[in-house]
Amino acid sequence: RLEKGDMYSVLPEDRSETLGEELQRCWNEEVKKASKELWKPQLSRVLIKCYGKSYALAGLFEFFLEAIKVIQPLLLGKIILFFENYHPDDQRSLCMAYVYAAAMSISTFGLTILQHLYYYHVQRTGMRIRVAMCHMIYRKALGLSTESIGRTTTGQIVNLLSNDVNHFDEITLRLHYLWAGPLQAMVIIVFLWYEIGPSCLAGVATIAVMMPIQTWFGKLFGIFRSKTAVLTDSRIRIMNEVVSGIRIIKMYVWEKWFSALVTEVRKKEISRILKSSYLRGLNMASFFASSKLIIFVTFTVYTLLGNTMTASQVFVTMSLYGTIKVTLTLFFPLAIEKLSETVVSIRRIKVINFWWHGSPPFGGSPRVLVLWGLWISGAWISSIPASYPGGRGYGSPHSLSSLLSAILGELPRDTGTLKVKGQLTYASQQPWVFPGTIRSNILFGRELNPKKYEQVLRACALKKDLEMFPDGDLTLIGDRGATLSGGQKARVNLARAVYEDADIYLLDDPLSAVDAEVGKHLFDKCICGLLKNKCRILVTHQLRHLREVDQILVLKEVCTPAKENCLKEACLLLLNHLCSEITNSKTMFKYKDVLGSFLVLQVEAIQTIAEETRAEGNVSSHIYFTYFTAGCSLLVLMVIVFLSILAEVSHRPLMVPLASEWRFLMQLSIMLYYLVEYPAVNQIPNYFFNIVLLCLLLGLTAAAVVFGFARSLVIFHGLVRSAQTLHNSMFSAVLHTPVSFFDVNPIGRILNRFSKDVSQMDSVLPITFVDFYQLFLQNVGVIAVAASVIPLILIPVVPLLLIFLYLRSLYLRTSRDIKRLESTTRSPVLSHLSSSLNGLSTIRASRSEEKLKKDFDAHQDLHSEAWFLFLMTSRWFALRLDSICSIFITLTAFGLILLRDGLVAGEVGLVLTYAVTLMGNFQWTVRQSAEVENMMTSVERVVEYTELKNEGPWETQQHPPSDWLSQGMITFDRVNFFYDTDGPPVLKEISATFHAKEKVGIVGRTGAWKSSLVSAIFRLAEPQGKIYIDGVVTSEIGLHDLRQKMSIIPQDPVLFTDSVRKNLDPFNQHTDEDLWKALEEVQLKSVVEELPGKLEAVLAESGSNFSVGQRQLVCLARAILRKNRILIIDEATANVDPRTDELIQKTIRDKFKECTVITIAHRLNTIIDSDRIFVLESGTIQEFDHPFTLLQNKEGALYRMVQQMGQAESASLLESARQVKVLKVCGQ
Repeated sequence: RLEKGDMYSVLPEDRSETLGEELQRCWNEEVKKASKELWKPQLSRVLIKCYGKSYALAGLFEFFLEAIKVIQPLLLGKIILFFENYHPDDQRSLCMAYVYAAAMSISTFGLTILQHLYYYHVQRTGMRIRVAMCHMIYRKALGLSTESIGRTTTGQIVNLLSNDVNHFDEITLRLHYLWAGPLQAMVIIVFLWYEIGPSCLAGVATIAVMMPIQTWFGKLFGIFRSKTAVLTDSRIRIMNEVVSGIRIIKMYVWEKWFSALVTEVRKKEISRILKSSYLRGLNMASFFASSKLIIFVTFTVYTLLGNTMTASQVFVTMSLYGTIKVTLTLFFPLAIEKLSETVVSIRRIKVINFWWHGSPPFGGSPRVLVLWGLWISGAWISSIPASYPGGRGYGSPHSLSSLLSAILGELPRDTGTLKVKGQLTYASQQPWVFPGTIRSNILFGRELNPKKYEQVLRACALKKDLEMFPDGDLTLIGDRGATLSGGQKARVNLARAVYEDADIYLLDDPLSAVDAEVGKHLFDKCICGLLKNKCRILVTHQLRHLREVDQILVLKEVCTPAKENCLKEACLLLLNHLCSEITNSKTMFKYKDVLGSFLVLQVEAIQTIAEETRAEGNVSSHIYFTYFTAGCSLLVLMVIVFLSILAEVSHRPLMVPLASEWRFLMQLSIMLYYLVEYPAVNQIPNYFFNIVLLCLLLGLTAAAVVFGFARSLVIFHGLVRSAQTLHNSMFSAVLHTPVSFFDVNPIGRILNRFSKDVSQMDSVLPITFVDFYQLFLQNVGVIAVAASVIPLILIPVVPLLLIFLYLRSLYLRTSRDIKRLESTTRSPVLSHLSSSLNGLSTIRASRSEEKLKKDFDAHQDLHSEAWFLFLMTSRWFALRLDSICSIFITLTAFGLILLRDGLVAGEVGLVLTYAVTLMGNFQWTVRQSAEVENMMTSVERVVEYTELKNEGPWETQQHPPSDWLSQGMITFDRVNFFYDTDGPPVLKEISATFHAKEKVGIVGRTGAWKSSLVSAIFRLAEPQGKIYIDGVVTSEIGLHDLRQKMSIIPQDPVLFTDSVRKNLDPFNQHTDEDLWKALEEVQLKSVVEELPGKLEAVLAESGSNFSVGQRQLVCLARAILRKNRILIIDEATANVDPRTDELIQKTIRDKFKECTVITIAHRLNTIIDSDRIFVLESGTIQEFDHPFTLLQNKEGALYRMVQQMGQAESASLLESARQVKVLKVCGQ
């Protein structure tokens, strides 16, 4: 088994950075020139400028290749002519025959060498264009403005990198045929005219009729490709959202909706792919049927004109037609097809190149925030309105993060100035982590300074968490930090910003995701400790920290005067002075760009996510059987075999007394001659025989065409349906697999199978298989006909077949592993892109674009190593096969001349023609069979995902009673919970009961595994022990029966790219009145009414045009609509302002007073009025009682947490708990 370390390093000139920077420089020059001369910049012009010269050089190889293909039939004719006019005493003719044989041999070897030089150059050029284009797309993606992000999706950009750029590998192979084909055709027509006179025009006319049809097919490919690409974008975008939000999807029981959504998009996509496949089938069938049709028409006309055919004329004409047929009816239409597809891809890629780096100017926008010449010093706390001008931004006017986004240049601006002096760094509100180690996430490519690193870990309260992990800070974290708690992600995100040596630290609410104790530690030891001599701009909702700050900035909000005055009064009581500068204009930000230097992370700190699984050895017969039977039944497979036999028999008229094609043509000539010249002899029986024979030959030719078309269409239909079935099975398996699968597999790894591997099954594999299958049948027919004439021809064929099969086995042993490596090395490219798109603000704020580009280039270079090695192994295999064929043709040519006595011209022509045809087809068939096996690795990877381990069944035969969950009582009986079956339990021996209609608060230090309690209740992984809900053991019923009876407001609110209606009610179970009422109860009705389309307004990806608070309110509206008896709130108010928090709490108290409510929270004021509080520490129960009772215990965990809030707030919390206790006693 090959490993990544076994591959050769990529050549310096083929490195991603080198190629990408060169293409980017050419594009910049094109844009600059276009702006001066007032025309649109063209990406195609840039590609020609960059790669035109090297590609034109490869065109010389193509020119000589096609020239040799024209010369070879003429040499064949000369050798046959020698046998036609053979005389034993003519030594001069014998010498010339040896010269022609030598020329034939040299031309064959020349063809072999030139062909592989050509393929090497054009394939390498295609690879270089693809790599450079990927680099440029990634570079542009890093610079996407906020407004541009709203116009695209991750799925679209992933599709560009996984599918669109691959057309550059394909077009470079065929593009030269657009000029070589017509040029070669003109030369061949001249030779045909010389050989058989005006009769050649009949065959040329047949080709001329086929060419426009195939050219039209090529243009249709472009149309279908553009429509397919849009649907593929949509499918990959949905898949990206499914993988990103899989926890929410499972807890909401939305799998069937997403399954229907993907199935519908896939159905439309397959419809377009089928149309393209039918066109390909017609193209290929016409190619294989055209030879008989062209020759039949040509020689019928030739004979009817009163000419007599000779063997040399027959074989020269057949060979010349064979050459022109391949070029004009196969390669030329293929070039048009690939050109049409590539033009569509270039057009799609060019759109991204026109998007601005940063935010473009806007005109005629609504009101925006204005800051004039604001100079910053000291720590600063801000609470400001959002500023979303124009575009698709219709978010809330109450975002606390807008000022920081404006300072970073992430928000659009128009006029005014904001000057920032010094280097910035940024900790985002929603933590961004990427797959890798905790250390690599903190260092982010900077040099490891052990002393400073230790200080940062302590200041960010990460030491205790790292001690809990087996590998400490070298612990690998999954995609989007799936293996960390929300608080741990927030602190890693903060540590990354703190570790950077910057002048200004923009901290967007880093305290919201942690408990009071950790929050106080972060504020004291980190923000006011480690960073005490730095300028810190802190956005926070926790007013208790205001006493410690230097300045507060209060902005005039678009809200009620009472709220504004309340905030001002609170600030005036706590601060020395107030700093505020507001106007009603628009903003222009100018800041000095201070370049940072980033050193390479130390080698010992580098680890990556566990390597993707790869199969070994041969692709098993199980994979082939699954692939071929997925799209059609065994009966259909038998029909395909039957059609294939009929088509081949029609091609090879063995049922008539004609020993070979040349004898068939001679017989046809004689037959037509008698029919035309001697019509009076119609009494002669031979006349009727000739009539019947002519009709039979015409019928066979027509049958060959019809059955050939039918065979191709049925095979393509079956294979594309197989791709559809396997995709649907894979998607279903992914939906059924436990969430632990998504924790250990990065999103790019999963998307790779749904994009690149599925694309291979949709388009490339079917055409390769059909090519192999038809060639295989053709070769069987050729050998059968040849053996019927000259049985001795089987003597060299058998050993050659054995040699070919040995080389194939040797080649496949290596190429299969390389192909698998190529597939797995592609995944990190897509994962890196997806992770980068999620953290654009952080990346740009820390000026880490160059570091990220280098990482991307490193991933691309690793993939290029595998890809280039795969290309070279293919060349190695093909060169050896072609060389053996050349030797065989050489021996055949000289052997025929040496054994000239007793041979007739027709037999010599037949043997030589079949030697050339058979060897060419034979080696290509073997190569295509190997390619099919290589491409079957994509099927293998898809089938692997169809066999993923399933979580529990969605529905079981044992359904809960119809009135189940009318109370809402939950009992834990010695519950242990594991994320990893091999790891330690995260919840240990949990035994507790939550009574019906009880309000339970769950608190604990960040990283105490509080959210794991939710996972256990929802069975996201199967817990040990028993959980009873209203007396029913949850593990004994179906997952959907369980999950649909509970509602959750998650820690990370997830919205999907669909209408507001579908985000609230995907199954259309509620009326518009219900939806509007739910929105009104969460105070979102006015916001949705302002959207274009209202309930039908489509949200941006991840709901990014809504603020975090608004997304939480949408989740609350979902819970209101579901009307379940159990509501779980998982730190839902951690990232929202106090006003939104107050609204959520009020709504919950009003709408869910008859429900069991479980609230996980860091803000103790949100759960202090609970009936009981459940305190967790390291997965075990510390305390569980009424909050007032717990606060009486000064040694208790809750008491310590409350004291961390400060004297005033702790007293307030104690009083609140006391009042709740009194009210409860009075109520009883």
